[in-house]
Amino acid sequence: MQYRQLGNTDLKISELSFGTWAIGGSWGQTNDQESLKALETAVDNGVNFFDTADVYGNGHSEELLAKATRGREDEIHIATKFCRAGDIHSQETYSAEQVRTYCENSLKRLKRERLDLYQIHCPPIEILKDGKVFQVLDELQKEGKIRHYGVSVETVEEGLLCLENPNVRALQVIFNLLRQKPLEQLLPKAKEKGVGIIARVPLASGLLTGKFTNEYTFEPDDHRHFNRDGESFNVGETFGGIKFEKGVELVQQLLWIRQGRKHLSSAALRWILDQQEITTVIPGFKTVKQVESNLEAVNVPTFSAEELEKLHTFYKTEVEEHIRGAY
Repeated sequence: MQYRQLGNTDLKISELSFGTWAIGGSWGQTNDQESLKALETAVDNGVNFFDTADVYGNGHSEELLAKATRGREDEIHIATKFCRAGDIHSQETYSAEQVRTYCENSLKRLKRERLDLYQIHCPPIEILKDGKVFQVLDELQKEGKIRHYGVSVETVEEGLLCLENPNVRALQVIFNLLRQKPLEQLLPKAKEKGVGIIARVPLASGLLTGKFTNEYTFEPDDHRHFNRDGESFNVGETFGGIKFEKGVELVQQLLWIRQGRKHLSSAALRWILDQQEITTVIPGFKTVKQVESNLEAVNVPTFSAEELEKLHTFYKTEVEEHIRGAY
């Protein structure tokens, strides 16, 4: 495992880390014992950073992380998020009193005294423009409740706006082979500003594993069933904003990247790691097997300049027009 500095912070984190939305909920059936074994497997293989949120299973993923990292709080870094347990459009959700409550509740579930990275969880751009929530986070940082703070964003515009705040230390963005727009402006600007980049939805909600066909059926409580068209939250969080059937079709044109890289998912994750501005990529998981499969990405061959250009051309000519929603 290689480690990369999270922007200008003092955190050096595993280049391949993990997100814990799936083990919390909204990805179909889970098993806590398997989830804990999977977390243990990740840690044993050098992973020292996990991303979560207070709404993942109503705090359940935070509780699982507390169990998995007990006694290793100083060496295993956790990033969590807030605001989606309330009305994301209400100023009250971002008030000092409410944010403090969110923060303290996460600390209790994680059984920690300080959060390594506290992130605003995809707030509306109006909240970011207003900026008062950043002052609240500054206070929590002074009090020692949070080490650093950042923002999980839905769009490049939101990300660029966050970079105007000198205390934002990390951005979490949707970024994968089917969602390359951040490469153009956001990633270079973040590097210039010394802001770390956490790449989420790296496998386009599983599309880039190559295992799906158009006939695949998802469980009712899986967001890939109930949020296909953005019915519950931003459509970009599900298949990167691409219609499922179109995504299945596009993935067939990417199968060539598996050559010499074991399988499609390890190749897709390797492509993200090959972008110099990326600090870490956070695929999700529900099983030990999925963790082991994702970890293979750190050892497969990097992409050549010719391959990178071919993939960029593919995105511009075949993919970009099919992405729905603001991005």
